[in-house]
Parts: sequence; structure tokens; C-alpha cells
Amino acid sequence: MKKQIIYTLAALGLTLTSCEDFLKENPTGSLTTSSSVSSPEIARAFVNGAYSTIGTWNNGGGGWGGNNASLLEFMTGKADGNSQTEAFKFYNLEYDARAFYIDNWWSGLYAGIARANLAIQKIGEFTTLPAATKTNMIAEAKTMRALYYFQLVRMFGDIPKITSQITELSQVQTNRSPVKEIYDEIIIPDLLEAEKSTLPWRDTEGKISMGAVKAILADVYLTYAGFPVRAGTQAYAESAKRSKEILDNGTYTLFTEYTDMIIPANRNQKEFILQVQHEKDIRHNGMTPVTLPAFRGIAAYADEYGGLIPRKEFVESYEKGDKRTEEKQFYYTFYKGHPSDYPLGDPRRDKLELGGYYVYKYFDKQAVDSDAKANINYTIYRLADVMLMYAEAANRAEGSPNAQARKALNDVRARAKLAPVTATGVDAFEQAVWAERYYELAFESKIWFDMIRTRKVRNDVTKAWDNFVGHTTVYGKTFTANQLLLPIPKREIDNNRNLVQNAGF
Repeated sequence: MKKQIIYTLAALGLTLTSCEDFLKENPTGSLTTSSSVSSPEIARAFVNGAYSTIGTWNNGGGGWGGNNASLLEFMTGKADGNSQTEAFKFYNLEYDARAFYIDNWWSGLYAGIARANLAIQKIGEFTTLPAATKTNMIAEAKTMRALYYFQLVRMFGDIPKITSQITELSQVQTNRSPVKEIYDEIIIPDLLEAEKSTLPWRDTEGKISMGAVKAILADVYLTYAGFPVRAGTQAYAESAKRSKEILDNGTYTLFTEYTDMIIPANRNQKEFILQVQHEKDIRHNGMTPVTLPAFRGIAAYADEYGGLIPRKEFVESYEKGDKRTEEKQFYYTFYKGHPSDYPLGDPRRDKLELGGYYVYKYFDKQAVDSDAKANINYTIYRLADVMLMYAEAANRAEGSPNAQARKALNDVRARAKLAPVTATGVDAFEQAVWAERYYELAFESKIWFDMIRTRKVRNDVTKAWDNFVGHTTVYGKTFTANQLLLPIPKREIDNNRNLVQNAGF
């Protein structure tokens, strides 16, 4: 039975894009999988469709206060959340193939792949576009396809490989392909092809740029070098090559202040390389209410979820004097009570102690104080991440940290008002970089993937680097090999008889 996927241009202007300008488009008609690509506008609409599910990175998911981004934080053992987010299932290691986050990620990423496949095919059929325009559009779609697949293999391991439109129901009965095959036949080739395009180094609307291509490729090779593929030195060198190009190019620069990153006017600027786009009156950033303390009455939001909360042990494991732990940098412990919850004259209107640490990275002040419409973006890649990728990859590729690698690490630390790392041994320097990634990129969906690719976990209590398998979290739960992969969603197992579940589920 042939499936025909209908895309309305209203959807292309709203849900099927990630870019602010696209979010404002008006509906003008409809597209189907059999539509011909007859104008540059139609071609653009198909490419925009490839961005359709980038919002999977921080969509709301499932229970009250749930958000897909929370899954990767709960898994680390360094975060907590209210009971309806199912946080307890993850930090107690009791989750299974029915967990709504897991299903959301799988379905959202494969929906993005389907639309990227469609865009690649349709743009390929276009005969009148200028060659460079066509190449760049395909580069955007292939980069998005690579990004979706990269997220999938890191979460689920071996996965079904789909690179063209599905037109028959029998085509969904697809076996899992090995992780290395997905890297070698889709992720890396797609990105290497996109690298040959003439995309600009930055796109201020949030579309794929050359900076984004290089950042993803640097991350892909760094992960490919580690577990489970273990491609080694050459992959580290390829990673370092891409991250160095970003550093040397100079398009991206660190924000002076951490709080610059939560000013809506700074979206897609300066340090930001790739973000999920949000627009105040169309699609808000759901991470803002999710990270508010539950029921404390500090916000204009009707719901203050307490859905994603840092563990005290993690926040207090930062180095003494780290600026990131100062009040209202990466975390906060008090705020003013909202007028709708506290009467005039109540001292809590001026300052309300919250009784713990809360994430400040998604705190949109205008939304919290006034209109409950978070207008800041969700970041997938930013310069500090790339600087630390370079430091790690160059160190491993060359067998010791070079001057630029040391500078990259220490520039990130300097913003945090920390002394430079002086270690020159490959292992000691690497662990310093790993620690910096934990602290700089906390609650940005990075720590879990670092744990998986390095098979190491920094113990917040002992400060030692534990082996992943055997690490005991602050919840008293011990990771086993079963935690290295998430379960394939039960719905997929039920629908595809050729899928075999991951071990332990």
C-alpha cells in the first residue's frame, strides 16, 4: 500500500522548520511526495521540511513537566525531576521500552529522516536551480539527515537504515544495521558532501551553516574515535581538523558573560553555531517552565514544573571559585516571588529562597516575569563545545596537548575565572577536558553521550573517574552494560518483526 505524505505549507511555516523566518510564513497550498519541484520556493519548502523535527531535542514529552531533553539528563544520575516526568524510572534504572521519552526520540528522529530523504530526492530532480543553490540545499538536507542518524546511533546502537522514501508498508520491516555501517554509509558521507558546499559560515536565521557542518563532523569523528566503534587516532585527527577550522575561521566568538546566552536578541549570534529556533507567538521554548522550581510562585507561568533539577552533589562538585556556580550564572537558588502569588508587602516579593539549585540556562526573564512565552533558543552546538572537542581530539591525535589545544581549554576556564590547566600528559590533560565538558555543557544534552563514548563517569562525590560499567550514582544505583544503549521502543518492536530488542530490555 503506497503512502502519500501530505505537507501543508502552513506546517512548513510552523512545525516543519526550525528557522524564525520560516515560523512566520503564511500557508499557500500543499505539497505531496509526488509533487514536482517547479519553483525555487517549492524547492525551499522541501528543504525546510528537513528541519521539521529538530524540535525533538527539546519538545515536551509525555507526563506533566516532561521534556525530551530531560531523558539524557536523567540518565546521567546528575539530575532529578518531579514524579510525573518519570525521572525516578531513569535514576533508579527501572525504565523500559514503554518509556514515553524513548518513543518520542525514536519517532521524532525518524520523521526528520523521512523528510530529509524526501528533500534530497526532490531537490535532485530539480533541473533549473543554479548549481550552487541546488548543492547548498542538498547539503542542508543531508546535514540534517546525518544529525538525526547521529543522535539515533548514540541512543539505540544498531538501527534500521532508511535512505529513500518509504512507499510500501513492507518497507518498514527493516533489519537493524550495525552502528559502524550507519556512520560509514550515511552520517560521514552526508557530512563530507555537505562540507564541499558553499554554505555560509553562519546563518543568523538558524539554518544549517558551514560552521554547523564542521561542528557536527567534529563531534561525529570524536565519537567515532571512541566507543563503540573505536576508530582511534585517525578519527581523532579528523575531528581536530574540523574543530580547528572553526576556531581558525573566527566567525564564532565566546560571549563575554554567561547570561548573554539567555538574551533572546542573541539567538544565532556570536557563540551559537546550531540552535532549535523558538518564536514568542508561535513556538515557545518548553525548557523554561520545565526547569522552574515546582509550585514556588516565581513565574507568570500557570505551571512551574520542577521537571528537570540539578543534583546538589553535581553543582557542588565544581571547582571552588568557578563563576558558573555563582548565583544566576548557570544555576540559581533564589528569585523574587511573582505578584500573582504573593500580595503587596510580602517580603517574598523581593526575595524568595528556593531551597536548592535550579538550572538558569533556560531562564527567559521576560517570559518568567511577564508573558510565559519563552523566546530563547535551545542550543545544540556552541563554540565552547567545539573548543573542548578540539582540545580533546588534538591531544589524542598528537599524543600530547599542543599550544592551541591548551589555549582552547584554558579560554573556556578563563571565562569561568579559573586558573589554567598546566597538565601536559595525554591522560591527565584529557581528563581535564572531560571535566570541563561536564561543567561547561551541563544540562545541554552532552554529558550522557560523553559517558557513553568514553566509558568513564566523573564521580561527583569522590572526584575520581569511574568506569562506566560499575559506577554507582548518587542514587545508589550501579550502571551495567545494559545502560550503554536505550531500549528500542516497544511500539517499534511490535510493528517491525525484524527488530531485535537491545540487551536487558
